Amino acid sequence: MQQIRITGFRNSAGSVQNIDVCFQLFGRKLGTAPVIMVNHALTGNAQVCGSGGWWSDIVGPGASIDTDQFSIICINIPGNGILKNDEDNFHNYKEFTLNDIARIQVKVLEHLNITELFAIIGASIGGALAWQLAALKPDLALHVIPIATDLKSTDWLLANCKIQDRILNNSENPLEDARMHAMTFYRTPQSLSYKFRNEKDETTNSFKVENWLEHHGSKLRSRFSLSSYKLMNHLLTTINISNDSQNTIEVAARVKGHIHIITIDTDLFFLAEENWNTYVELSLFKNNVSIHEIKSIHGHDAFLIETDQVAKFLEPIFQQKNYTNENNKSRSVWAG
Repeated sequence: MQQIRITGFRNSAGSVQNIDVCFQLFGRKLGTAPVIMVNHALTGNAQVCGSGGWWSDIVGPGASIDTDQFSIICINIPGNGILKNDEDNFHNYKEFTLNDIARIQVKVLEHLNITELFAIIGASIGGALAWQLAALKPDLALHVIPIATDLKSTDWLLANCKIQDRILNNSENPLEDARMHAMTFYRTPQSLSYKFRNEKDETTNSFKVENWLEHHGSKLRSRFSLSSYKLMNHLLTTINISNDSQNTIEVAARVKGHIHIITIDTDLFFLAEENWNTYVELSLFKNNVSIHEIKSIHGHDAFLIETDQVAKFLEPIFQQKNYTNENNKSRSVWAG
């Protein structure tokens, strides 16, 4: 893991502070291959592949995003607790927006002298961050791939985040309770029925679904801080590529690269209907936009479960075999 300090960063509220940012590089050395940025989801981090990687089915040697063919960068969202010290926490987290995080990503890319990306890809809040970065830098990436996300915070998303915020600030066991609540909208009723079939654990005499929720609550508490969870939940409420000054579709239409929207038919968090509406409206202004839909009973988390479907959608984008820019630090060969 590498780390840089961004000095004098001014957030959306106008406060100025130094920001420590951690990131990881995978695959080929920078300057020898096209560069792909992968954004992590809410409780993830920059360990996208390799041992313990959260998306190793998709990113790795010979995988859809092939580390033998590309340079991969994954940047921790600052304040997500990866540094394990109090200075890393954003106690003024409500002063930050997801657009601020995208601006921080730009600083990291500038530090690494990366001027173009082959692709930006991410799921959930990571996909929203891909939208936000593409809106901020419309010429940056050849491909923008937001998965299971949206280009704005919907009323439904805001409502769920409000409940999460109440739990995080009022519960005696805030992380565990918030996580258990979140798991119910990361999955679907059908997914839970398929997995647990109303069965009880013979040892505890409790329903297996209850044990599963408690497991996820305890697991998160062991590796995540309360302040980090508050920040990430807050950032979800600030998704808005228009930055409140323009129409989101008009802003998305200015993105030069091909936009590949991937949605999930049963997503109860970022609704498929919203993504289809975005695709239809955006298609009126932009001819290089496409949409794919993951079919699953598992809901929002299907981007982590239905990796065969995700891979099928990604292969035509990433498995083009003419990567010859050996001497170019960041450009993709077909950029002209």
